[in-house]
Amino acid sequence: MFGLPASEVTRPRPVGSLGRRLVLATLVFCLVFTLITVAVRTWSAWHSNLAAMTSELTLIDQVFQRTLAKALWEVDRESLQTQLDSVAQVAPVGRVELRILRAGRPAEILEKQSGSRPPSALAPVLQHMLIYAPYPGASETVGELTLEGDEQLLWQRLQKEVAGIVLTQIIQSLLLAGLIMWMFNRSVTVHVQHIARHLNQLSPANLKQILRLGRPEARHDELSLLEVGVNGLQDKLSTYLERQRQDEHDLAAHRDHLAELVEARTVELRAANSRLEELTRSDPLTGLANRRHFDELKDVEFRRALRLGQPLSVLMCDLDCFKLYNDTYGHALGDQCLQAVAATLNRVFARAGELVARIGGEEFAVLLPGADALAARTAAERLRLELAQLAIEHSSSPVAAYVTLSIGVAQFEPETMDHFDLLMLRADQALYRAKHLGRNRIAV
Repeated sequence: MFGLPASEVTRPRPVGSLGRRLVLATLVFCLVFTLITVAVRTWSAWHSNLAAMTSELTLIDQVFQRTLAKALWEVDRESLQTQLDSVAQVAPVGRVELRILRAGRPAEILEKQSGSRPPSALAPVLQHMLIYAPYPGASETVGELTLEGDEQLLWQRLQKEVAGIVLTQIIQSLLLAGLIMWMFNRSVTVHVQHIARHLNQLSPANLKQILRLGRPEARHDELSLLEVGVNGLQDKLSTYLERQRQDEHDLAAHRDHLAELVEARTVELRAANSRLEELTRSDPLTGLANRRHFDELKDVEFRRALRLGQPLSVLMCDLDCFKLYNDTYGHALGDQCLQAVAATLNRVFARAGELVARIGGEEFAVLLPGADALAARTAAERLRLELAQLAIEHSSSPVAAYVTLSIGVAQFEPETMDHFDLLMLRADQALYRAKHLGRNRIAV
């Protein structure tokens, strides 16, 4: 704009109002916000309705289970049919199924369904064994009651809630958009247009023309700072332009050099971070994962097994009479022995997800996601045999003439284990049994 012939100055073409663009952006934002909020709240409402219906089914089950059990025990068909009709007529129940258990005979199934609805894939299902106590201290399982929720009722409830959610969100979004547009136009748009007209009229001949927005002096905000800045910029623009050209020349001279330095330092930092991360998570002697890395992953695999219902097993491995090995051959050969055992462990347990860690001096742990006790024992036996094939001499061992392992195997049992330490304790107990039975063996 400054120092160029008038023919080379390109005037900006007229553009749309900033206020209108803000209005459009605000409306789009409100629409997206409304859609996301409605989706999230609808999802939440659906799960709330599922939880509510589950609670209702639980309450119905608690109300009817004793009378149904009694009718089954007394073989009262009329009372049993009446009870089933009553359960089926309760609003949350879409289908009720009663499985009558008789000793030595196949189970008899009685079913009641509300209307002609097809089986539901979304409604909650509650199953409960019916147990009758004919006299104190005795109990008998007489049947199994299955309550299936009414999916159509779920959708009806959800439609009512969604209608309220949509209406509420639309009103909130429109009010928010209107308020933003009004405040922006009143507080910003008018003054920005004034500043734009002033800047459009600037030329080297009128740089001393002062910008005045005509706002009360008490309003000292960002627009006031902009007004002062524009006026100061006009006074110093010529000097700044010259200085800027010089700075750009200097910056161009050093830009490539600085980029090279930054790249070199970045590569060094990444390499250092990678080495540090590796050192903090691996055992320096064997290269296996250390106790810290094992502790980080064990709870992750435990929660995954608990959530997905998948098997999870742990092996606890201990070198037999390793102190005697060190006393006989020295710590240098003892370290070599540990490295050979670690290499064997890595060879045997190379499947994705399996983790081998050194958690003590001569103690190792193996985490086996997806493996039950039988598969874990098979893998442990393969490990023991491969170590035997190495035939690492151990003349002072009372167990064998070569280095051997005692291995304890434990499988995750969701009924009795609510955290990983119980699984580790079970594996430690199995290891103790293996040692007590003579070492160089596997115990479950």
